[in-house]
Amino acid sequence: MSIESSRRRALLEFAAAAALGALQTWAFVATKAWWLPLLTLTALVVLLNRASPRRAAALGWCYGTAWLLAGVWWLFISLHFYGALPAPLAVVAVLALCAALALYLALACGLYARWRRGRPLADGLIFVALWLLAELARGVIFTGFPWLAAGYSQVDGPLAVWAPWVGVYGLGVLMAAAAFCWAGLAARPSRANFAWALLLLAGVGLPGLAGPLSFSQPTGWLTVALLQTNVKQDEKFAIERLPQTLAWVASQMKAAQADLVLAPETAVPLLPFQLDELAPGYWSDLQAHFAQPGRVALLGVPLGNFEQGYTNSVVGLAPARTPAGVAYRYDKSHLVPFGEFIPTGFRWFTEMMNIPLGDFARGAANPPSFVVAAQRVAPNICYEDLFGEELARRFIDPARAPTVFANVGNIAWFGNTIAIDQHRHISRFRTLEFQRPMIRATNTGATALIDHQGQVLAELAAHTTGVLTGRVQGRSGTTPYAWWAARAGLWPLAVLALFMLGLARGLTSAGAPTAARH
Repeated sequence: MSIESSRRRALLEFAAAAALGALQTWAFVATKAWWLPLLTLTALVVLLNRASPRRAAALGWCYGTAWLLAGVWWLFISLHFYGALPAPLAVVAVLALCAALALYLALACGLYARWRRGRPLADGLIFVALWLLAELARGVIFTGFPWLAAGYSQVDGPLAVWAPWVGVYGLGVLMAAAAFCWAGLAARPSRANFAWALLLLAGVGLPGLAGPLSFSQPTGWLTVALLQTNVKQDEKFAIERLPQTLAWVASQMKAAQADLVLAPETAVPLLPFQLDELAPGYWSDLQAHFAQPGRVALLGVPLGNFEQGYTNSVVGLAPARTPAGVAYRYDKSHLVPFGEFIPTGFRWFTEMMNIPLGDFARGAANPPSFVVAAQRVAPNICYEDLFGEELARRFIDPARAPTVFANVGNIAWFGNTIAIDQHRHISRFRTLEFQRPMIRATNTGATALIDHQGQVLAELAAHTTGVLTGRVQGRSGTTPYAWWAARAGLWPLAVLALFMLGLARGLTSAGAPTAARH
């Protein structure tokens, strides 16, 4: 093969890898297309199996970069339109983020091509282990960015039956294993490869036909009223819009007839002393209303001061109050880089933008729940529900474990984009992992009631103003995933990956044929 032909083939393969990565992102929006990432990942393995280590790394990088770009391009909106970062710099920032995060997958693919030896079982163990380590690295290192973790694409697929056992990264393992087997069958349709593919299909896919095992029991019903404020991000702090927003929030909270009223993240976007200056008596009036029996609310509001630091918080308003005047307080623990804290060495970057409330303090890692009508409601704020291993900490003590999750969010930062659909499906996956319902009150969507089986019971249309009322059934009990993740976090998966690599080495230590390199 001539040098020119080799270059042309390499470019075609890189373009194909990028197209495969971008294409699969559709399944994170339209989750009925759960099969799509399985096909694209299978095609990626086919490309890797005939690539040199250097080319395999480049293929993995192209696949990963396009995967992320197609899924999180909406970050440009927050950086440019709302953060006032010049458009070229915003484009570069999003590209740089996706390209940097794709390096984990590039390294995994390069190592797979270097270490594989032509033995299906050993090579399969290597690929699955490296895929898992790449996903864990992206989800953990530098506070983690697990948005678009492979398993989220399976929330409506047959593999979802495994969610309460292995969590979202475990589903990524099953996807990688299936893709490797099918790639082997496509390349060499032998009886042995067909048997492996059939065995994997039976062991992984067939349980989905029977449905998931139940690890939880009902604890009663909770009626809820969920507010959707629908305030554009560039109007959220505008002095001419604030009085209208504050008045609407207060009126709807007071009018709601439910066990629990839930308002979005920073539904009241002012610190208490600022609120008193703009709307005297606002805070005390809300407190007085919810001091009456049978009235309970959770409200998103920033708290703190310059000396002690500021927090992105949820306060509980109810008859029983602390000396601070609230019945409950939850402070966001997992903060968003640049939006809620400034990473070391990047203050120059944040100073180029106009994003308020950008340097919060972290809350407690395992806070108590808020007891409402005999249900233990566990708040999490926006981005936090991406981190199932962190929510799992609340299940260490079954007597204190949540019976209902409550997510309050504001992704108006990203406009009318696929981010809303993606976040809804992430919340749905959390309900599968823990077999707990999730109620969501957001600024622009998705405000929804989700049951413990990941089904959306009711939802407000995105980018509308309204109140969603309904009821959810609380649940008790502990799933296998909640049990082991509460005690060990993601370490069992990391250990599993290392064990698979060690086992693969043992299988090839006696000598194995070296796979062809191109």
